[in-house]
Amino acid sequence: MTRTLRLIDTNAPDPAERPLRVAIATNDLENLNAHFGSAKKFAIYDVTTTGVQFIQAVGFDDVTTQSGKHDDIDDKITPKVAALSGCALLFALAIGGPSAAKVVKAGVHPIKRKQAEPIPAVLDQVQTMLKGTPPPFLRKILGRADKPSFMDDYETEGYAQ
Repeated sequence: MTRTLRLIDTNAPDPAERPLRVAIATNDLENLNAHFGSAKKFAIYDVTTTGVQFIQAVGFDDVTTQSGKHDDIDDKITPKVAALSGCALLFALAIGGPSAAKVVKAGVHPIKRKQAEPIPAVLDQVQTMLKGTPPPFLRKILGRADKPSFMDDYETEGYAQ
């Protein structure tokens, strides 16, 4: 069984910037602290260069045991992939190959972290990346198809004559 808690905000986001939707595998809604298959919840946020907005929490009753064995009879992964609809990134402590393939096929880029960390720290890192030069796949998602101009850095560093 899957449960969803969605926040409805009447304040419209800044139309000048398209938010990046990020999912975080968590067991407590405070920390990135779960493997994809065994995560009891996903915390989903919209992130822009100017802010972070909580969108929803999705809870799962049926999770994997992290034993490394897959149960073909009881599919616990498909509902999790479906819950990522609209997300661009998924942060988790680990994700197995077959699950990662399903997540990527759904258009979500999985990012593995080596250790647990507070959700606000992860979101700050995403914001910092958005303020800098995001990787090409993120520029495409965000609608920033233009390539970065390294001449801007050259001129601000005082190298231009």
